[in-house]
Amino acid sequence: MIASIAYVKKTLGELKAKKKYGQNFIIDANTVDKIARIACDPELTTIEIGPGLGALSEMLLKYSRDVDAYEIDRDMYELLKQNITDERFRVFLGDFLDADLSIYKEKVNVCGNLPYYVTTPILFRLFESELDMKKITVMVQKEVGDRLCAEVGSEDYSALSIEVQYLYDVKTEMNVSRNVFYPMPQVDSAVISFTPKRERDRQFEERFFELVKNCFRMRRKTLHNNLKDLYDKETIDRVYSELGWNEKIRAQELSLDDFIKLYNVLY
Repeated sequence: MIASIAYVKKTLGELKAKKKYGQNFIIDANTVDKIARIACDPELTTIEIGPGLGALSEMLLKYSRDVDAYEIDRDMYELLKQNITDERFRVFLGDFLDADLSIYKEKVNVCGNLPYYVTTPILFRLFESELDMKKITVMVQKEVGDRLCAEVGSEDYSALSIEVQYLYDVKTEMNVSRNVFYPMPQVDSAVISFTPKRERDRQFEERFFELVKNCFRMRRKTLHNNLKDLYDKETIDRVYSELGWNEKIRAQELSLDDFIKLYNVLY
């Protein structure tokens, strides 16, 4: 069983967890089993991001048709090839952000224990990709999970919240204690799932998400001040007149429906 403190310490040997990759290895078998049960479909491929030593990979194989894992650390890549010999497991060396996802022509699931430093870029990559995904299940730092599920007006509400909630039904599946990792991180984690809730309109999404990101570009500024760097005064005046908004309103006060109305007036 890979998800154990004895296995992790023995396998790492002279190696050390690399802080630059945010490596914290799961050492609790029940945790990885629960995550895999949530994430997988026995008839589908599961794409795993950042398999590390393979604790989660081992369980994903149990509940998936097959698993494709993307690992950025060469040391972990070599260990994975040695320690997981199931022919249904493929491991690719490289940064998932640079991966060629066009090789996937069928529906897939995506799962991973995401390092804090790269959580947002990976999620944006997934959301804006052409992958046909049944579900995304990721473990993230709890504060990131709070941001993904954030409501209008909260401190955690952001462009990422809007994009996520436009595309997916978002659910906090479970909270995970820092005690089930080695080395132990300083914060707890949460497992978040994303289930698609609408047909994709890529042309709309590209412009809509870019607009939302620009509205949140400087959180302390009013929406009016963020927009004036992008649009002329006549256009902004028309927006506020048609929508009946106060010039002091900020992006974090607007709901998903408000942003869609903003887009419709602008475009």
